[in-house]
Amino acid sequence: MKTEVLATHARALFNAAVKRAVELLEAGEVVALPTETVYGLAANAFNAAAVARIFEIKGRPAHNPIIVHVAEAEMARQCVTGWPPLAEKLAKAFWPGPLTLVLPRAQKIPDAVTAGGDTVGVRWPSHPFIQEVIRACGFPLAAPSANLSNQVSPTNAQHVAKQLEGKIPLIVDGGQSQVGIESTVLDVTVNPPRLLRPGMIHGRSLMAVTGKLALGEGAGTEILKSPGQLQKHYAPKAKLVVLKWRNEAELSAQLAAIKPRVARSHVIAHTHIPSQAGFAGVSVIPHDAEAFARALYAELHRCDELGAELIVVEAPPGTSEWRGIADRLKRASAG
Repeated sequence: MKTEVLATHARALFNAAVKRAVELLEAGEVVALPTETVYGLAANAFNAAAVARIFEIKGRPAHNPIIVHVAEAEMARQCVTGWPPLAEKLAKAFWPGPLTLVLPRAQKIPDAVTAGGDTVGVRWPSHPFIQEVIRACGFPLAAPSANLSNQVSPTNAQHVAKQLEGKIPLIVDGGQSQVGIESTVLDVTVNPPRLLRPGMIHGRSLMAVTGKLALGEGAGTEILKSPGQLQKHYAPKAKLVVLKWRNEAELSAQLAAIKPRVARSHVIAHTHIPSQAGFAGVSVIPHDAEAFARALYAELHRCDELGAELIVVEAPPGTSEWRGIADRLKRASAG
């Protein structure tokens, strides 16, 4: 299969890319589209065969549900059987944006989208391109990240092409993702609402609306309500470790226990910056949660492209605004 890559940086190009994406989606195809979080692999959320293709292309396990993307709150209500007052308050506070709400699913949502569960995650993304496509289609889009299963999510069109070129008919280049990690997922079918996947809309912001917040998957999680709950996820090809150090001597002592080939090791730091000191590379991301999230996946992709055997990431702070980043690093370094 030949994969088209369409640009969007001029209005005429943007309109042409919307038209082409809509044609393919209406025909039951799967395409890669930009969102503000990461690039998504999108299909008609009401078309079971099209959703099945997402799983096939990604090699995604069937028990891992997919988030449904809408272009207005009314479309979200069509995907669910209940829209409680709290969902309305959260939507008004954070949509469009990187917040997914888990609600009771409507019958028209295929089982594959929800991994057979009775809930569905819905969100209204803020990226103008995917908004325009959804409005033109008139149906919501099921869209996990546009990468092979368990690998690092893509934050630009080039990342998508490296993994999926030849597997899908279209990649739309909408520029670099501005959030950089996947959406926050909040289950509003329970009281208090439960944070299933942390993201860049963090707990304090949510609690300003919800009042209370439970953390983690909770009991009875045989059927996942949200993506991003698998133990190993978001992983680069290289081994990834998360370490704390105050100076270069502490870093060296910890690496001595791991015994890596330092010349094939890359460091990603935000506060305590080591010298090159034989490392293959040292990257510095500002000590700012939003900047770090925006840059993290691109750095992991770059380390893999440079042939890293080990990626050492400086541990993030323990504050709530870094919780989503800590979650992604924990899963990327698992196993």
